[in-house]
Amino acid sequence: MPRCRRIGAKRPSESMYPNVARPDHVVNNLSELMKNATMTNQTQTRPSANPTLSQSLDDRAAANAAKSSDEVNKAYAAGIEKARATGIEKSAKQVGDAAVDAQLSGWDGESVKLSELWQDGPIVLMWYRGGWCPYCNIQLRAMQQSLEKIKSAGAKLVALTPELPEKAKETADANDLDMVALHDKNNMVARKYGIVFQLAEEIIPAYRDKLKLPEFNGTDAMELPLAATYVIDKSGVITYAFLDADYKKRAEPAEIIDAVKAAAK
Repeated sequence: MPRCRRIGAKRPSESMYPNVARPDHVVNNLSELMKNATMTNQTQTRPSANPTLSQSLDDRAAANAAKSSDEVNKAYAAGIEKARATGIEKSAKQVGDAAVDAQLSGWDGESVKLSELWQDGPIVLMWYRGGWCPYCNIQLRAMQQSLEKIKSAGAKLVALTPELPEKAKETADANDLDMVALHDKNNMVARKYGIVFQLAEEIIPAYRDKLKLPEFNGTDAMELPLAATYVIDKSGVITYAFLDADYKKRAEPAEIIDAVKAAAK
């Protein structure tokens, strides 16, 4: 490896090895070296122009954990593990099961029957917990960005939520959504899919008093649905299921689109 030239020892045009062709990448002076080092560092640290949903969720989770106390972080982690320990991820509706039909209304007042939607082609059935949940908002924006691709793949996106219609409208406006979320009052449909769980005792005060869950859902019930996503084919059979007790994990749009394409064949 060539030794670094002492500043002032030789002019930039001179070579320490006159008989050896100098590669293009050899740096002639300190200022050029610093410039190249800065450009390399910027390239290495520049964030991805199009982060995946998982990356965005992980970034938000890291930021939340950093500003919260160890006690709070442990309480939320315990809540996730207690929900998982119920076996909900395995007892919920799975791939191959018949989808549950229901008639629901959105914040626009229009009534929708799920079976009438899937008879025309596959549907993506997605639950979000509420506009109070930052992870739900990140997911909703990601799904909005993928909406045309989902439609092009042959499916309709159907979002369900336990939050009141007026709250769902606020969520849609805040996230600039074209989709109309259907109101799953008291988690009635989510319960039939087996994705409802009771909040752990240690996190109830945060959900009740800080996040104001009763105000969003219009009930004092301390329960939520998993942030589940299903793909249902024309025959009303579940062909894809994303089920995770960790609310910070969501189905990746690209994976959903692949599942839709498979269901549409």
